[in-house]
Amino acid sequence: MSDSNTTDFINPSTFILMGIPGLEATHVWISIPFCTMYIIAILGNFTILFIVKRVPNLHGPMYYFLCMLAITDLVLSTSILPKMLSIFWFSSREIDFSACLTQMYFIHCFSAMESGIFTAMALDRYVAICHPLRYSTILTNPIVAKIGLTMVLRGGMLALPYPFLARQWPYCRTNIIPQPYCAHIAVVNLACADTRISSYYGLFVLFCVMGLDVIFIAMSYVQILRAIFSLPTKDARLKTFGTCSSHLCAILAFYIPNLFFSLLHRFGQNVPLHFHVLIANLYLLMPPALNPIIYGVRTKQIRGRLLQLFTYERA
Repeated sequence: MSDSNTTDFINPSTFILMGIPGLEATHVWISIPFCTMYIIAILGNFTILFIVKRVPNLHGPMYYFLCMLAITDLVLSTSILPKMLSIFWFSSREIDFSACLTQMYFIHCFSAMESGIFTAMALDRYVAICHPLRYSTILTNPIVAKIGLTMVLRGGMLALPYPFLARQWPYCRTNIIPQPYCAHIAVVNLACADTRISSYYGLFVLFCVMGLDVIFIAMSYVQILRAIFSLPTKDARLKTFGTCSSHLCAILAFYIPNLFFSLLHRFGQNVPLHFHVLIANLYLLMPPALNPIIYGVRTKQIRGRLLQLFTYERA
């Protein structure tokens, strides 16, 4: 047996993505739910963009942030799913070293952007509920554009060191990655060097992105709940809280699987590898599929326009 994949090479020209180790025989069946999620993500997020573009009444801060989220979800899912499906369907496991690092950058960049957009949406809900009379003067179009640009720059700059750090390490053990995409920690674990700087930087980004965003979102909702409970009637409280329901469902769908995966990665040493990999895939791929469903079902304006669209087409 050739040992070219395991010894005596530095910075291999290709990596081998194993898909879901231990479940290779069922890859075709596993591909069905992942392909379904990808189709839902593509159709759902493009539908959100189409509706917001076509309806002038939806040209406001909340829907601009929703469009940013839809674009982020489209890029994030497209950076992962096509290659994953080629592994499941055609056993196309090889990925060029540079392509692997590019995929790594896109995954971490747009994951950070998605977290930032949820934070911006929390700001939108805070201003709308706590300062409704000043909403249009606080969240003007230039301010929304600056917030969006800040989220893009933050995600892009924080993710930039990932591929550069990964490229500098020597890889002399193996080029086999035991999952279907190039995550930073999965690639760095293959290096035969002291990679603590990569691990420390990953924790720094986790705190700067997820940690600070969760704190800001929590602070926003503390103020939102205080404003809601100060309303005079139960109906008013329920109606106001209902305007936050889509955002709450979306952030739970994003952060809870992320938290579960982080805990599993650190404390689930006895959990089978294929379960780790499945959870890692779901926490990245579920939000792009769920977000358009959540906002399509829970947001009255989008739901109404979507029903009008289908009704018009049938007529």
